[in-house]
Formats: sequence, structure tokens, C-alpha cells
Amino acid sequence: MKRFSTKKLCRAGIIAALYVVLTWPLGSLAFGTLGFQIRPAEALTMLPFFYVESIPALYVGCLLANVITGNAWDIGLGSLCSLVAAALTWLAGKFIKNTPVKLIVGGIFPVLVNAFAIPFVLILGGSAYAGYWFMFASLALTQAVWVYGLGVPLYFGIGALRKKGVSAFCDNRIGQPLESDAGGALDNNAAEHKN
Repeated sequence: MKRFSTKKLCRAGIIAALYVVLTWPLGSLAFGTLGFQIRPAEALTMLPFFYVESIPALYVGCLLANVITGNAWDIGLGSLCSLVAAALTWLAGKFIKNTPVKLIVGGIFPVLVNAFAIPFVLILGGSAYAGYWFMFASLALTQAVWVYGLGVPLYFGIGALRKKGVSAFCDNRIGQPLESDAGGALDNNAAEHKN
């Protein structure tokens, strides 16, 4: 198994910290207890398209953010949902090269995984406010707002920074612009193989 470089470990730490910082100040609004989950950190679920290290980073960030709630079910199951959704988004990015299709398919995983599982977390944790299907619909709606409304612009912003060769966003050592393949998707490995 290939180890993460220092740069990738630092990037993972930053992603996890960003997830916590974007979730924690919102208190109960971020945890779906009032009907809608106001969690802008879910926009970060688009990062697995670029960085494999964001998969464990999103898990750790969600885990730390969920520790705030004190709900043992949310700490365990809610964080596991983020891990599964991030891995599925990464897989979608590996197999789908058409950017609009990739964004639609890859973004649907964080929406649906959370929409199906989090109502159970809220019910098991005793903070359910309504029936399962109402909570499913409200979580799917709010999750879609964060994933697509903020995550898609984040995707294009990071893609532009990578094309310009901004070192912090590139996997290569010297920050050279990354090459793109015929489908317009960035080739994460092209720059690494040059060095």
C-alpha cells in the first residue's frame, strides 16, 4: 500500500480541521435535530475527486464534529456514513470522466447515504422530531444544497487552482500545472510521474 506523503498528510489534517470548524459553531443546527441539517462542511465531500487522503480526513473531521453532540450513535454511525460516502465519491471520480456526470453521480453518494442513515441515528439517539421519511426528505434536501450548491463551485475552484499549478492544491512537488486528459478531468498522476 502506498503511503501518504507529508504534503498529503498535512492536507488531510487541514480538511479534517475545516470540517470541524465549519460544523461546530452551528451547534444543533448542524446535527439535524431541528428538521434540517445546516452543515456547510458537507461541501468538502467533493474533495475525494481530487485527493484520496480526503476520505479518511472527512471521516476524522465528521467524527470530531459529532463528538460535540455527545450522541454515541451519531459519533459512530454518522461518521461511518461520511467515510462510506467519501469512498464512493472517490470511486465515481475514478470511473467517470465526464465532468457533469461525475459531479452528479459522485455528489449523490453523500446526499443519499446521509439521508438514509442519519434519521436512524436521530431516532436511536432520542432526538428524532418527526417520522423517518420526513427526516429522510429534509436531510436529502439540505444535504443536496451543501453538496451541490457549495461543493460544485469548490470543485471548479480547486480544479482551476490545480491547473494553474498552485502548489498546495497539486500533488506534484514543484507546483507545475497539471495536465488534463481528453475528458477534461485532471490527471492526478501525470505530474507525479514526471517528478
